[in-house]
Amino acid sequence: MNYTLELNTQKQGSNIVFNTIIFDAFKVNIVERYTGKMRFNQKLSHILFKVRTLNNDIITTRNGHLRIKIKNDEFDTYQKLINVINSYDYKNKLINRKTADQDYVHFMLGLVISNYQLS
Repeated sequence: MNYTLELNTQKQGSNIVFNTIIFDAFKVNIVERYTGKMRFNQKLSHILFKVRTLNNDIITTRNGHLRIKIKNDEFDTYQKLINVINSYDYKNKLINRKTADQDYVHFMLGLVISNYQLS
């Protein structure tokens, strides 16, 4: 499955970061909220994600909700993956970016599959 990864779209000084993964048939919008200053002492507070069609229609979860909050072990895993993507090594191509991107996308795709009924 082909995908495009759009990372860190945010306004200057905002404590909210938007990431998007666009697949062939749908897209996943990820919202990260941080506490503290974004340039100094930032800490990931919580993560929400929702799935949309390519026409921006929101797809509801199996439970009828519009979005999912990532919690517990999944939160820790997400934090590790996003720390790799936000790292100096990733930005300066000192590590394999494709592998880091794939790990992030596969993790998010697993959450989508477990929470949504896609047809």
